[in-house]
Amino acid sequence: MELDRIENLLEKYFEGETTIAEEKELKVYFSSNDVAQHLDQYKAMFGYFSSAKEQKFERKIPLQTTKRNVAWLSIAASIVVLLGMFTFYNYNMNQNQDLGTYDDPQKAFEETQKALNLLSKNVNVGVQSMEYVNEYQESKELIFKN
Repeated sequence: MELDRIENLLEKYFEGETTIAEEKELKVYFSSNDVAQHLDQYKAMFGYFSSAKEQKFERKIPLQTTKRNVAWLSIAASIVVLLGMFTFYNYNMNQNQDLGTYDDPQKAFEETQKALNLLSKNVNVGVQSMEYVNEYQESKELIFKN
């Protein structure tokens, strides 16, 4: 009678339908010395579960927190920015370039028109590029109706 019950419990166990009490009953049965010969193959499995349950991890894990000193990082970044500004200022002050001053007002006017025309062309290229972005936005709104 008990052997039939153990076999039924094993079937339920492998189907995943046993309760905790039934699993304890199986563990007690397989930990005893009077296990049926045809069920002897399951003895090692239930024996492993009981021995694995007793194992504990006792080694200490060192917790090393690496605290970065953000203050030093910000100070270093500030120094780099100041050095860059100082270098740029000195470079511009040491160069004695002709800054494009003209004695003739008509010549100055013509050169100013050339510079503004060049700037206008570059701005127009940027405006044309923005039209593509606008078309993309409209297409996206058609597809993904908000």
